Amino acid sequence: MNEEIYDIALTSIDGTRQSMDVYRGRVLLVVNVASACGYTPQYEGLEALYRQFRDRGFTVLGFPCDQFGRQEPGTDADIQKFCTLTYDVTFPMFAKTKVNGDGAHPLFKYLKSQKKGFLGMSSVKWNFSKFLVGSEGAVLKRYGAADTPAAIALDVETALDSAGVSAA
Repeated sequence: MNEEIYDIALTSIDGTRQSMDVYRGRVLLVVNVASACGYTPQYEGLEALYRQFRDRGFTVLGFPCDQFGRQEPGTDADIQKFCTLTYDVTFPMFAKTKVNGDGAHPLFKYLKSQKKGFLGMSSVKWNFSKFLVGSEGAVLKRYGAADTPAAIALDVETALDSAGVSAA
């Protein structure tokens, strides 16, 4: 089991502090999101994926990021309102986060160190990049912004099956 990921501290979109440890044993899809991006409609697919598999031990974690084209300019409260009203998002959302550079959040530093992106690059290239994390904390796969939640569903199901979690 990879314990390092479970030691990382998080701040939810409402300001509550928590640890990644609350997600121990779950399959996770960690996504940097934005409200004004061409890929923003993926919120619908992310929510559908979450609702499809949450009872089997799957969670989507959304991290708003304003590092790409200033496509997430609002406050955490603005972002939460947008996600709830526009896409009925019920999966956990977190405070606005940097995914690259000196101020990158420790979770994204960790994820990038475990799975390199296109051409072996470590930096996140755009909004709606995704990391699939297995139930024991290992980063299983990394996806680009154009990889839709529907296209990832089989990988999520495979990770859940590997975790020994059967369909309800």
